[in-house]
Amino acid sequence: MQVRITRSAETDLLEGYAFYEEQQAGIGEYFLDNLFADIGSLALFAGIHPKPDGKLHRTLAKRFPFAIFYDLNDDIATVIAVLDCRQNPASITERLRRS
Repeated sequence: MQVRITRSAETDLLEGYAFYEEQQAGIGEYFLDNLFADIGSLALFAGIHPKPDGKLHRTLAKRFPFAIFYDLNDDIATVIAVLDCRQNPASITERLRRS
């Protein structure tokens, strides 16, 4: 299975990187390494995750409080958003609606 990352999901990852790098040098890189590993696992496990909103699949990152939202069409998992789970649920819903 192929895994694609949309531009908006790339932006989410860069924002997460900047946040963690601001906390301590090097943590941003660790964040990206872990999130890309979680995203890469979709090549094997895409489609087994729940669809809480009935539209997009959601998997939770292993080491950071982030959720990876993706769509599955044919043999391609497209990552739509990578969002911090600590934010207001209404803002998560709004962000997913815009995507």
